[in-house]
Amino acid sequence: MGALGLVLAVMGVYGIVSFAASGRTQEIGIRMALGAEARDILKLVAQQGLQLVIVGLAVGLLAAGALTRTMASLLIGISATDPLTYALVAILLSAVAVAACWIPARRALRVDPMVALRYE
Repeated sequence: MGALGLVLAVMGVYGIVSFAASGRTQEIGIRMALGAEARDILKLVAQQGLQLVIVGLAVGLLAAGALTRTMASLLIGISATDPLTYALVAILLSAVAVAACWIPARRALRVDPMVALRYE
């Protein structure tokens, strides 16, 4: 069940970041035509995705902390406030989210400025 949740989270982050990057095709093309370097474009796209991930992790950890009291009877083998579990889940989701942000950011680098300027 946890693996399915992780796959859905990765797909969601990838979809949102990819959609945002494709919606900014003209902006990326103009930046590249004006001389933006590859790392600047990578930073632009990845930063937007990572902001979403940080907010999502914060809200998720707060919600998990609040709901542990009601779900304590369903947890077997760990306590409801196990800090190791919270830390491992946050680290794993962060690592997967970074990978999910990296793919659209690399794709944004391949945008030809002339094609981007003619887009739409």
